Amino acid sequence: MRKLRLLLGAAILALPASSISTPVLAAQAAQAAQGTAFAALSKRYVDGLARLNPSSATALGDHRFDAQITDMSAAGRAKRAAFSKAMLADLQRIDRKALPREEQVDAALLDNALRYDIWDAETLGGWAWDPQVYNDIAGSSLYALAARDFAPWPQRLNAATARMAALPALLAQARANIVPARVPSIYATTVAKQNSGIVDIAESMLAPHRDTLSAADAKRFDAALASLKTAVAEHQLWLDKTLVPAAKGDFRLGAALYDKKLAFALQSDLTRPEIKRRAQAAIVDTRAQMYAIARQIFGAKPGALLLPDKPNDAQQQAAIEAALELTYAKRPPRDGMIDASTKALAQATAFVRDKGLVGMPDGPVKIITMPKFQQGVAVAYCDSPGPLEKNLGTFFAVSPIPDDWTEAQATSFLSEYNDYMIHDLAVHEAMPGHYLQLAHANASQSTLRAVLGSGPFVEGWAVYAEGMMADQGYLNGDPLFKLTVLKMRLRSISNSLLDIGIHTEGMTRDQAMQLMTHTAFQQEREAAGKWVRASLGSTQLLSYFTGYSEHMALRDEARTRQGAAFDLKRYNDALLAHGSPPVRYVRELLFDLPIG
Repeated sequence: MRKLRLLLGAAILALPASSISTPVLAAQAAQAAQGTAFAALSKRYVDGLARLNPSSATALGDHRFDAQITDMSAAGRAKRAAFSKAMLADLQRIDRKALPREEQVDAALLDNALRYDIWDAETLGGWAWDPQVYNDIAGSSLYALAARDFAPWPQRLNAATARMAALPALLAQARANIVPARVPSIYATTVAKQNSGIVDIAESMLAPHRDTLSAADAKRFDAALASLKTAVAEHQLWLDKTLVPAAKGDFRLGAALYDKKLAFALQSDLTRPEIKRRAQAAIVDTRAQMYAIARQIFGAKPGALLLPDKPNDAQQQAAIEAALELTYAKRPPRDGMIDASTKALAQATAFVRDKGLVGMPDGPVKIITMPKFQQGVAVAYCDSPGPLEKNLGTFFAVSPIPDDWTEAQATSFLSEYNDYMIHDLAVHEAMPGHYLQLAHANASQSTLRAVLGSGPFVEGWAVYAEGMMADQGYLNGDPLFKLTVLKMRLRSISNSLLDIGIHTEGMTRDQAMQLMTHTAFQQEREAAGKWVRASLGSTQLLSYFTGYSEHMALRDEARTRQGAAFDLKRYNDALLAHGSPPVRYVRELLFDLPIG
């Protein structure tokens, strides 16, 4: 598209001056001026984002500030707020309609991000009641330096030394900023468990490479590490003795704040009531599909009782549960999650390549044990290199089973994350899910768009990828894998009802567990973990279902528009070529519709 615009521009310049009217020339000059202004604004935003959030900058791939950490003092927060307000004022001076279509989308993303940042700092104010904010900054500050080989070890270790020396001040800022009575208990107890993970990163990921330093630098590293251990121990004492006992805040966001945050997070016309209505209908439809597969499975067995065409609720529940029991029986050993995930990833990658479902990325992907400071929220995640990073690998992180779990708890967990589910996780997190999609996004032309990716687009693509693999016959079309994919889809749908119910309707833990374990067929350990995850955050859990719904609607529209000419790989590649904006904008770009 950009090359075409350049060619058209060259053709216009080649025309005799007399053949181009003055109004046309004026319009072209105005468009060029607006484009130049927006390009400068975009560059200033990305630069400022890194400068004011150095802990995040390293993960983005901007290494100018690797020796600094994010300042969470009142002065530091004021600088970020002033930056966002100044950027928003400058953006409002630009005529977006005069920009090329791709840049109109980028401008809309930037506008949303700036307004969200301002609202988050001034209205939501998590810095005063969410200790996860500080834990994430501290952990990511060191992890981003340790995890990827973007520079030689001495350079990264010296930056880590500076950050370790600065982290005690960050932890002190946390204790100064946080109002214990406003902190929800679940937030306090979770961070108290994760706090020691900061030292774990330093000792297990950084310290083993200490021998690459000069004697003087090694001495400074040791001193910074000792200071960090003392500070983390002091912070642990505060967490255990002050924060945890005093934490009485409500983890439920409430309808007013939730709806505002939802609008920022989705950038969609979908409202909370509409999402709930769609989710309730989707649960009915998905369970019906699962029942049809159960009939297929049991009807194929000699002497099996035929299940009725129109079952009652109890019959449907029993049939699906019986079919899922067949998947639970095939599970890895307690210490086998990493090995099983590695094999599943290799198999999924070979399948996508052989089927030619979508363009394949070049960068490597590595399965790792999830760092301790991240454990306790999700079972797995994809950690892709930042959009400013080049030629570095992606991590598919898998959480280990906690050492203090009983065998019964471990068996419950592994029944949920059985062999079929591990294949589905590999599809979702890596191939052709997050790893593949984010590799395409980071290769897109707009750095700003890569930085401001849409969560619903990203998560929705991953759920879409699961369904695509099942539809294309992954694992030889095994009906138990198809059943697992539908179970995962049911989980994403129930996630939306869970998120809405907890934060706006007073859903209790018992009600949530009933939804997850009965309606969505989740194991107790998975459901218990999801209750914690849903309590620790808001709006992210519904990004899976909303994004998936929008992706499927877009593909259906493309099929209708293109008819017999529709090609799945061509569609997927065209979709991913636009990065990770909200699906509504991809639709407008794909079908040449007005941006807005």
